[in-house]
Amino acid sequence: MTSLNRKLIRELRRIWAQALAIALVIACGVAVVVMAYGVLRSLEETRTAYYERYSFGDIFANVTRAPSSLAARIAAIPGVRQVEDRVVGRAILDLPGFSFPITGQLVSLPGSGEARLNRTVLRKGRMPHPGRNDEVLLSEAFANAHKLNPGARLSAIVHGRRQAFSVVGIVLSPEYVYAIDPGSIVPDDRRFGVLWLHREGLAAAYNLDGAFNEISLTLRLGASEQAVIAALDRELAPFGGTGAFSRRDQVSNWFLSGELDQLSIMVRFVPSIFLAVALFLLHTAMSRLIDTERHEIGLLKAFGYSDASVAWHYAKLALAISAVGIAIGFALGTYFGNLMTLMYVRFFHFPFLTFVFSPEVYAAAAFFACATALAGVFLPALGAARLPPAVAMLPPSPPRYRSSLIERLGLSAALTGAARMVLRHILRWPLRSGLTVASMAMAGALYISSSFALDSMDLLLDVDFTRAQRQDLTVTFNEKAPARVLAELAAIPGVIRVEAMRQAAARLRNGHLSRREAITGIDPGDDLARLLDSRLNPVSPPPEGLALSTGLASHLALKPGDMVRIEFLEGLRRVIDVPVVQLVEQYIGNGAYMDAATLDRHLGQGPRLSGARLLIDAEAEGAIFARLKSLPQIAGVSARKAARELLRSTIAENLTIMTLFNVGFAALIALGVVYNAARISLSERGRELASLMVLGYSRFQAAAILVGEIAILTLVALPLGCLAGWGLAALLASAYETELYRLPLVISGATYGAAVLVVSISAILSAAVVARRVARFDLVSVLKTRE
Repeated sequence: MTSLNRKLIRELRRIWAQALAIALVIACGVAVVVMAYGVLRSLEETRTAYYERYSFGDIFANVTRAPSSLAARIAAIPGVRQVEDRVVGRAILDLPGFSFPITGQLVSLPGSGEARLNRTVLRKGRMPHPGRNDEVLLSEAFANAHKLNPGARLSAIVHGRRQAFSVVGIVLSPEYVYAIDPGSIVPDDRRFGVLWLHREGLAAAYNLDGAFNEISLTLRLGASEQAVIAALDRELAPFGGTGAFSRRDQVSNWFLSGELDQLSIMVRFVPSIFLAVALFLLHTAMSRLIDTERHEIGLLKAFGYSDASVAWHYAKLALAISAVGIAIGFALGTYFGNLMTLMYVRFFHFPFLTFVFSPEVYAAAAFFACATALAGVFLPALGAARLPPAVAMLPPSPPRYRSSLIERLGLSAALTGAARMVLRHILRWPLRSGLTVASMAMAGALYISSSFALDSMDLLLDVDFTRAQRQDLTVTFNEKAPARVLAELAAIPGVIRVEAMRQAAARLRNGHLSRREAITGIDPGDDLARLLDSRLNPVSPPPEGLALSTGLASHLALKPGDMVRIEFLEGLRRVIDVPVVQLVEQYIGNGAYMDAATLDRHLGQGPRLSGARLLIDAEAEGAIFARLKSLPQIAGVSARKAARELLRSTIAENLTIMTLFNVGFAALIALGVVYNAARISLSERGRELASLMVLGYSRFQAAAILVGEIAILTLVALPLGCLAGWGLAALLASAYETELYRLPLVISGATYGAAVLVVSISAILSAAVVARRVARFDLVSVLKTRE
C-alpha cells in the first residue's frame, strides 16, 4: 500500500462522521435512480413482453352491428397484419351475499381454436368446452376479490335475460392489465369483473349471429397508424362505428402509460436534488480539509510528489465517500424497488412482474454519483495541485476583516459578544453560508413538494365527488333509451330524484389537433351533475356552443371564443363548427359539455339517453339495488361514495408510502447539510472556542456559539424552504398533469408545519452532536500548535 493510500485511510477514519453524512445524501440520489428506473424498466419490459406474447391489438373499434364478412375487407386494408372481430356486451352480475349490482364485461371467445389477438392467460382451471355456452372464464382480480374458483356459479342479467354460468377458469388478459370499468378512474375489483364465453351464446343473447360489434387489429411494421384508422372508420361508418382508436387510447394501456410517465418524471427530477446537495457538501468538506492540510501538501510536494498525484489523492477521497453512498444506495434502491414492484402488482395484473436488476441502471446511478463526487472536489483539488510547496508550508493568510452591515448600522452594540462572533462568522463567509441555507431550504422544499399531493387530493375529491357530482348512483343502459325510462326509475321506492345522462361519441378538431371525446348533454335545471367555473361556482351549460374542461382545452389549444369542429360519430354523424363558450374546472379526467336539447338537435335523433343519475334514500338502497338488478335495460351501476372512498384509500396508501420515503430523504439532506456545516465550523474555530474556555467561558457558552450559528442559518432557511417548496410543488403539479387527473396547487398549513419540523429536528440533532464534541474538548491538545 502506498503512502498516499495509507494517508487516505487515516483521513477517512478521522472524518468518518462527515463522510457518512455526505455518503447518505449520495445514497438517497442513487436509491431513487435504482428504485424508480428499475421499476420503470420492470413495467416497460413486462408490458412489452406481455403484449407481444399474447398479441395485444394495435387498433380497436366499436360498432353497432357489422356483418362478419366485413372482417375480410378490413384485413385487406394496407398495413393491417391481423384482425380479430368479436362480440362484447355488458351485464349485471348477481353474487350471493353481495347486494350491489356488479358490472360485468362480457367478451366472446372463438367457437374453436384460440383467439388470434388479445389472448387470455389461463391461471387456474380450463378453457370452456366447445358448445358449452354456460361455461365462462373469469378475470383473476374479480375472482380473487370474491374468492371465486373454478366450479363456482354465478348469474347475470344478459341483455334483459337472467342466465346462470359456471366458472371453469381464471384468466388474465393484456386488455385488462388495469381492470377498470369504463368511466371510472380507479379499479374496483369487487364491483367490476370480466367474463369470457363462447361467441355462439353471447351473439345469440345480443342478436348478433353472423355479426360483430367490436374489432381489433395489429399492424405491419412501418404501417401508418392514422391511415389505417381512417380506412377502418370508413368501413365501419355505415354500420354504426363510433370511431377507431389506437392502443395508446385503450383504457387499460392508457392508465398504465400514465403511471410510467410519472415514474419517468421521478427519475429525471428527484435524484438531481440529492446529487446537487451532495456536490455542495463535498466541495465545502474538501475545501476545508485541504485548507487544514496545507502543511502536509507542501511536504508531499517537497518530497517529490507531483501536482497530479496530490490532486488525484483528494479526488480518490471524494470517490471513496461516493463509493460508500453508492453501496448504501444500491441496497436501499433494490429494497424499495422490490417493495414498489409488489405495490404495483396489486394494481396492474401481469402474469409475471419482478423487479429488474438491470446492470445499466446500477452503472448509470454509480456514474452520476461518481461524476458528482469529482465535480465537488474539482476546484479544491485543483487548488491543492496549484499550491507551491513553499507557500503551502506557510500558515494560510488570515481572512480580511471588515465591518459587517450590522456593525455599520450601529446595531452590534445591542448584541452580546457571543452573538457578534456568530454573526461575524456567518457574514465573513457569505457564499458558504448561502449555500448552507440553500441546501437546508431544499430539504424543506423537497418535503413540501412531495407531500402537497395529499392536500391537493382532498380538494380534488371534494370538487369532483361533492360539488360537481352529487348523485348517489349512476346507471348506464345497454343501448340508447327513450326519455320515458326515467319515469320507471323514478317509480322505484326510495329514489328521490332522477336526471337524464346523455353522451355522444365525437371527434373534436382544432387544426391539426384532434381528440376523440364523449360530449355530455346537461339540462339547465340539472342539480346532480354540475359544471364549475374557475372559482368552483356552479354554472349552466351554454345554450349554444361548447363548454370544455381546462385540460381538454389546453390539449386542443382552445380558449373561449375559438371555433372547434365536432365530428359526431353517432346519430346522423354530422360535422359542425361551434364556438367554445366556456371553460370549466375538472380535476379528474376531461370533458366536453353541451346543452342537452342542443346536443339532441345536432344528433338528429330526439332525446336518447345513455344512462341516468339517481339520488336515493340510503335506508332503501338494498331494495333499490335488487330492483336495478332486475331491469333489463340496465348495463351497469356505479356508486359515487364507493368510488370516492376507494380512490381516497388507494391514493392515501400510495402517497403515504411516498411521503414516508421523502420525509426520510428530506431529513437526511438536512442532517447532512447542517452536520457538515457545523463540523467545518468546529474544525475552523476549535482553537478559538478552546481559548474562550481558557479565558473563562463555560463549555456551555462556547458550544452556544456554534449552536447559535446553526440556529440562525436554520431560521433563515425555513421560510425560504417554504417558498421554494411552493414553487417546486407548482412545477410538479404541472409536470404530473395527465389526462387522468390534474393536481390543484393546494398546500395546507400542516404540510408547511411538518416541513419546518423535519428540518428543525435535523438541525437540533446536528447541533446536539457538535455541542457534545465541544463539551468533551481536551483544551491542552486543542490549543497545541500543529506541526
